[in-house]
Amino acid sequence: MDAAGRAELREAREGDLPAIRDIYNHAVAHSTAIWNEVLVDVENRRAWWQARRASGYPVLVAVRGETVLGYASFGDWRAFDGFRGTVEHSVYVAEGAQGQGLGRALMTALIARARAIGKHVMVGGIESGNAGSLALHRAMGFREVGRHREVGQKFGRWLDLTFMELVLDDRPRP
Repeated sequence: MDAAGRAELREAREGDLPAIRDIYNHAVAHSTAIWNEVLVDVENRRAWWQARRASGYPVLVAVRGETVLGYASFGDWRAFDGFRGTVEHSVYVAEGAQGQGLGRALMTALIARARAIGKHVMVGGIESGNAGSLALHRAMGFREVGRHREVGQKFGRWLDLTFMELVLDDRPRP
């Protein structure tokens, strides 16, 4: 944490997993940011964290002191070899910590990590009614590339999914 009290970004540690679980579960229970309906335990988040680390992918946290305010990661977009240059990211900020620039800071760090390991495209799948997330992605240089209507459901209604992408480099060939 710096002298101004701003959040620090760092790699997630095992001790961060309960807070990551809490942020995840809050999004599950109260938002359409995650299209799951079942709350998870720390073991679920540990398995997820370990799988990301085993793949060489980051799990970053934004912390102020010892308090985890948000987390972000990316993973393979699709399981086929031809998609190995593309990752899909996720960024979640705790209730009460939103609107402080943490989402932007986490995304900036993720983009840098993806570029550093040679990824070519980063994809985001965003619930089409999530105006804040769509605006943040546009501000970060992502462009909308498609919208799937009524492909999801939660809270008794159909949900649309907007796909956005950011090309990370200008390589003409892989």
